[in-house]
Formats: sequence, structure tokens, C-alpha cells
Amino acid sequence: MPTGVALRDAREQLFDAAERVLLREGPNALTSRAVTTEAGCAKGVLHRHFTDFDAFLAELVLDRIGRLGAQSAALRDAAGTGTVAGNLTGALADLFGPVAVAIVGLVISRDALRARLRPTTPAGIPLLTEATAMFVSYLTAERELGRITPDADIDTLARTLIGAAHLLAAGQPGTAPETEAYHRVANTVITGVLHHGAA
Repeated sequence: MPTGVALRDAREQLFDAAERVLLREGPNALTSRAVTTEAGCAKGVLHRHFTDFDAFLAELVLDRIGRLGAQSAALRDAAGTGTVAGNLTGALADLFGPVAVAIVGLVISRDALRARLRPTTPAGIPLLTEATAMFVSYLTAERELGRITPDADIDTLARTLIGAAHLLAAGQPGTAPETEAYHRVANTVITGVLHHGAA
């Protein structure tokens, strides 16, 4: 890689390479050498931009978390349109792609990485915690619009959606479950709190 490549370009290339290694070989194969080899650059490029490999991995996870902002806004904007189950189905399918599932596995498998992420995600599992907040925001909006019952436990519903969908996706590593599988999850979780016509 030329030494004059812009920092952002180098970061993106390294992140993309790390995701490819992660998907192909799993979290145990993710090393600085594996990433730079996959990216086709010298090992020093990674260490020029990150203090150490755990810092690189933390930035990789934070980059993925940052992408939730647009997803969260789109989901919240969908409140009051379509059906609640349909909106949740689309959001779950978008969220739990193979890369996101692999990154959750990476976070779970590395204590040092979770420690690096504690300042931004003090509790829970990074990425899943932020995704849960996305669903809390959406379900709260639907409750305010009257499509979900006033006494619905939004926090528990959101955590249940995330947990069930993650288990579904993690059970099929490297591939995405059928949309219908996410629809069954969404329907099962919210069926008892929907007002008529909001399903």
C-alpha cells in the first residue's frame, strides 16, 4: 500500500480485510498479520494508525456500532407505517447479517476487546446493547402512536427480539437466515402487545 494513502482509506481497507478474515476463518484467526496480509499491505500500516491490535479491533467494533445510527433513524421513521411485525422483521434481517454476527462473536471471545469497549458500552455486549436501544426507541414510538398496548414492557420486548434473532443468526454462521424466520421471531415476541391491525 502506498505510504501516501489517506488515513480514512487505510482504516476502511483494514476494517474490510478484518471482516473478510473473520467471516472466512473466525475470531481465533484474526491477527494483525492476517489482517494486513488480507489487505495486501505491510504490517506497519496497521500499527501506524492504531496503538495496538486491540485498539484496532475496538475501532472495528465502534465502526460497526456507528452504522447503527442510520438504521435506527430509518426504523424509528417507520413507526406508524406498514405493520409493526414487518418493520421489526426488516430491521432484524438488516441488523444480523453475517458480518455483524461474526463481530459479536469476536467481542464475546476477547476479554481485552470488551475492556477497551467499556467506556462506550459500560454494560452488556457491545453492538447488541446499542441494537437493543434501537429497538427500544422504535417500540416506544409505536406505543406512543397507539399501535402497541400502553402497558407493554418495551425493554423486555427489545431484549427478547435481539436475543432470539441473534441465536437464530448465530446458528447459521456465514449465512443469513430466511426473512420468514425473522418474521416468526417478531410475530412471536410482539403478538401479545399489539393493538388490532398493527401486526
